This record gives sequence, structure tokens and C-alpha cells, in this order.
Amino acid sequence: MEDVLDVYQRPYDPLHPTVCMDELSKQLVGEVAEPLPLEGGQPRRYDYEYVRQGVSNLFMFFEPLVGQRVVKVTDRRTKIDWAYAVRDLVDVHYPDAQTITLVMDNLNTHSLGSLYEAFEPAEAKRIADRLEIHHTPKHGSWLNMAEMELSVLARQCLDRRIPEAALLKRYVTAWQTRRNQAQVKVDWRFTTADARIKLKRLYPSIQVG
Repeated sequence: MEDVLDVYQRPYDPLHPTVCMDELSKQLVGEVAEPLPLEGGQPRRYDYEYVRQGVSNLFMFFEPLVGQRVVKVTDRRTKIDWAYAVRDLVDVHYPDAQTITLVMDNLNTHSLGSLYEAFEPAEAKRIADRLEIHHTPKHGSWLNMAEMELSVLARQCLDRRIPEAALLKRYVTAWQTRRNQAQVKVDWRFTTADARIKLKRLYPSIQVG
């Protein structure tokens, strides 16, 4: 916890940006019956029955100090999918950064080993050398600012029936564009000093003498 909190106290440096990463699954749902159209005083009405159309995965990469996020929609959430998303982060979205500080949870797919399963060793090491990884602790997902962004995305964009991945990508891209244009940032104020006071119960008790 303290390791991640210390990372969040670093000043902005475009050559060493801090990026938070998290992921979310979205159930694709189709309609059994055509929704009833809008009428005066009545919203559009949907049948309670639906058809499952599979699941898509969303990788969220969020740079809180500049208010920029990248959401990548994939069919799966494997180590290979994560590795390709991270390669895009390094080569496409932050090509000029010397190192990217990447904050994420301890999911087994979120490791440098995934790069070596996806790419040749030289390519995997090239990508890995551009990353400085910091994992949030177990049960500490609240420390990941990308999780907060995914919560906003879920409320503003994903709170509806979406039948196919192509439409999901359109919705997510439109949401991402609007939010990036507004440069919605996070003013993180919870520090290590605060944690030692407010979360004192989580620290081990040391008997002196």
C-alpha cells in the first residue's frame, strides 16, 4: 500500500508518466423482442427477456495527472491479450516516454512473464525495460485509480444492453474521447502519512522492550 501511495506523490514527468491499469468484463446482451418505441410520457420499454451474446473484456489505462485514458476492447482477457495491450501502451500511446510507471493489481495475467509468452524474448525484454511495475496489495483495489475510471465508464456508458462487440467499441470510444477532451483528472490526496493514521489497525503491532 505504501509503495503505491508513494508513487502517487511523484510530480508529473512526461518522460516518466504514471499510468494505472485495470480491466472489466461486459456481458453482451441481445433483445428477444423489439423494444417498444418512445411515446408521450413513456420511456422506451424493453422486454425483461434477453439473449446472451458472449462477453467482451475492457482494458483501462488511465494517466491521472493529465486526465487521459485509453480503453481497449478485446474478446478475451488472457495473458496474450494483456501483453498486446501493454505493447500498444508503450509503442503507440507513450512512444516518447523513457519509462512508464504502471500501477495495477496482482492478477496472474498482469506480469512481465506474460510478455514472454506473447513475444520473442528480445521483443518482450524491450517492452519490459520500458515499464516500472507497482502492484496494489491484495484487497487493495481501491488504490487503483483505473478502477475508479472503470466505475465511471460502467455508469455512464455500459449501463444498457449492448448486443455486439462492434457497438461496444463505438460506445467506449465516444466516452473515452469526451472524457479525454475534458481532461478529467484525479486529485489524489491520501498519502502514506494518512494511511499510518487512518489505517493503523492494518499495521502489525510491534512490542518494544
